[in-house]
Amino acid sequence: MNFSQHNRPQFIGKASNTEFDLLVIGGGITGCGIALDAALRGMKVALIEKKDFGFGTSSRSTKLIHGGLRYLKQLELKLVRDVGRERAIVHRNARHVVLPEKMLLPIVKDGSLGKQSSSLGLLVYDVLAGVKRKEQRVMLNKHFTLEAEPLLNETKVTGGGLYFEYRTDDARLVIELAKSAFSEGALLLNYCEAKKFTKNASGKINGIEVEDKLDGKTFTISAKKIVNAAGPWVDILRKEDGSLTGKRLQLTKGVHIVFPYAKIPLKQAVYFDTPDGRMIFAIPRNGITYVGTTDTVYNQNIDSPRASKSDVDYLLKAVNAMFPKVEVKATDVISSWAGLRPLIHEDGKSPSELSRKDEIIIAPSGLISIAGGKLTGFRLMAEKVTSLVSKLLNTEDGKIFASCTTKKYLLCGGKFNDHEDLKKHFQDLKNNCAFSDIEEEKLLTLFHRYGSETQKVLSFLSFQKNENINEQILLAELKYCIENESVYHAEDFLVCRTGNLFFAHPQTIVLLTKIVEFLAAEWQWNNTQKDTALATVTKLFNDAVTFE
Repeated sequence: MNFSQHNRPQFIGKASNTEFDLLVIGGGITGCGIALDAALRGMKVALIEKKDFGFGTSSRSTKLIHGGLRYLKQLELKLVRDVGRERAIVHRNARHVVLPEKMLLPIVKDGSLGKQSSSLGLLVYDVLAGVKRKEQRVMLNKHFTLEAEPLLNETKVTGGGLYFEYRTDDARLVIELAKSAFSEGALLLNYCEAKKFTKNASGKINGIEVEDKLDGKTFTISAKKIVNAAGPWVDILRKEDGSLTGKRLQLTKGVHIVFPYAKIPLKQAVYFDTPDGRMIFAIPRNGITYVGTTDTVYNQNIDSPRASKSDVDYLLKAVNAMFPKVEVKATDVISSWAGLRPLIHEDGKSPSELSRKDEIIIAPSGLISIAGGKLTGFRLMAEKVTSLVSKLLNTEDGKIFASCTTKKYLLCGGKFNDHEDLKKHFQDLKNNCAFSDIEEEKLLTLFHRYGSETQKVLSFLSFQKNENINEQILLAELKYCIENESVYHAEDFLVCRTGNLFFAHPQTIVLLTKIVEFLAAEWQWNNTQKDTALATVTKLFNDAVTFE
């Protein structure tokens, strides 16, 4: 059975009539990681997400699998070591969507790092993260730093360091996790919101009343253990459980803004100082360059954070200070995104000082909540939570589950033995005469989105001579995602399956009507439903370029 909304009635029927070992609330990177780990260990596992998989924080990061170089300054050595070493594991398990990225760290006058501290910091980073020799840091003098990136402010730069991180599409990584978990027997439902916990006579949680957001109906899911992996919504569920005491979340907002590559034509990614002493990234990819991130306390609507005018002004000021030749302004921004970090509150600390460590909170009711952490460390977080659940089920029911195997598990789309196998797969795809009309750059974009599944995506393509090839490819992608990736709404496809809202905003906004009409035919929407769908996705695109 495919991972498709066409099979939703059967999925909800199974959810309503099964007692699961584990129910996960939250379909972000952590929740989907837990679902995969638990399924691989032999648990009967279900996951619900009130919106789309990855729609929250997990589609709105800096889109890097990185070790957090700046955490060295906070002496969080274990965090740097753990997530630093995870980079290579995530890359190996999803080679198509986690790519090595050369990063330049400019050393500037009066910056946060000097030549010696930068060299030492990058060296320690390489050692802690177990970086392979060919990707270890190289220190540069001023001349070679400016040669590496001519757009840098030559009056400020005194030198630099080159090192490696990994670039990703965070939402695609979530989808590959979800598909992998489904293929291993997990039940995953998006657009299903947890409304109320059910409890036994002893006050222990044993299920959840769920609202299906697509038809408004309610049903109950029963489970022996429930994990709250809802990211910024973790404390809302703890409050519903009556266990919001002690540690609480501090949400901070991170904003990124997107420019056409021609406005900031960087030769590689740059991690640079801001005038106020923070550090942010400028990253070129697929015809755009994006910049971020901010780090401010957030106490507004959790469901729809947006970039404000002050956020954009802050990032513009930072870009123009480091790259004075580009002279970017607000009207140059072609898209943006804002995400919320669910960090653990610490008295007296600024947003940038809050630890990125993850933490597990167990309530008297038995609700297990996981908060904090970084995108890069999702697999370790999932392993920690799933091992706890396994131990509890063993103690209470005598059940014995397998140990964690996700360290060497190749995700859906990433079924490649090594880098050479990946290259060969793409070459075979390129040599296929059926795809000769597709530009190599476009084919490569698809390959880094779907990996070993790209052939299946293109199987939905039927060339129409008088129609735009890129539009035909987009609709083939949409059909594949409906059949295999649980897409229902246009925003599912344009945010978490393709990232077009962020990376191809101008090209895609003119196609919204065509995309909605395709979905309306698929789901047999009436005119009112179709108009509502178009208005919703159009607002999403307009919000990405409107700043108040």
